[in-house]
Amino acid sequence: MKEVFILSEVREGRIHSVTFELLNWGRNLANKLKSDLTALVLGNNLEDQLEEIIFYGADKVEFFKNKELEIFNVENYSKVLIPFIKEREPEIILASATTQGRTLMPYLAGKLKTGLTADCTNLDIEEETGLLLQTRPAIGGNVLATIKTPKHKPQMATVRPKSKKPLPKDERRRGEINIHHINMEFNSRIKRLDLKKREEDISLSEAEIIISGGKGLKNSQNFSILFEIAHILNGAVGASRSAVDMGWIGYSHQIGLSGKTVNPKVYIAVGISGAVQHLAGMINSEYIIAINKDPDAPIFQVADLGIVGDALETLSILKKKIYERKKGNV
Repeated sequence: MKEVFILSEVREGRIHSVTFELLNWGRNLANKLKSDLTALVLGNNLEDQLEEIIFYGADKVEFFKNKELEIFNVENYSKVLIPFIKEREPEIILASATTQGRTLMPYLAGKLKTGLTADCTNLDIEEETGLLLQTRPAIGGNVLATIKTPKHKPQMATVRPKSKKPLPKDERRRGEINIHHINMEFNSRIKRLDLKKREEDISLSEAEIIISGGKGLKNSQNFSILFEIAHILNGAVGASRSAVDMGWIGYSHQIGLSGKTVNPKVYIAVGISGAVQHLAGMINSEYIIAINKDPDAPIFQVADLGIVGDALETLSILKKKIYERKKGNV
């Protein structure tokens, strides 16, 4: 029986949302291969959360339970996973391109002597061969490369967080849940000494409202207006690649093929023309507002609301109206 594996993520004792995004990717591939979709979960005391994984698309859940697995450790996780993967011989293994996924998957690929395509934006199955087609940006995001792994199994890939929404929850779904009580000495060379959370108001990946700026802002100082508006809206600030390349804002704010992929409830693009590379990073947003002085800018083709006008003049009005609404004057 062919299988598609996804590696679930657990953070602070909870199944993380990227797991449910992965289930959507995996479900599509498993359906095309007519195979089972299996979620691998490592941790401790998670039994009450496992059925949720079935509801969101998995056929099977394999839960590896041990107190030492509560905290991510690449050596401990690999010591548990490698024998299981070799025994089951899955066709495909997917993980999210988070810090955890980007750490664990190369380690596993090296031990399993197979390939890995990182940071994919699309996955599909080739009809003629049944091979995994792994698409990712290359050459600084200027082209998309599709990669195959024809001679080695499993085929392994990481996919960008927020690049696909979870499937609708279906509590009628039934699946198989297996609990593996792990009894082994780990003796990892890696020890976590401390955990310090990065200080940021709201991360791009978690923000429900994002306001992004491009060349239409004219200089770096005008990004301060975006930060003011984002603060009022309890949102985050993004940017186009051109704005980052000009040094107006840091790379951590870049959205697009060579930056982050986001899917907020509201995405406001200010002075961004809408190059294909940028659209790929925000196209899944629920509601898109575009502000650009060029009525033919590609961004308007995907926008739910388009405002043709100077970015700075429009921002000034927008900021004023938001302040008034915040104070209850509107």
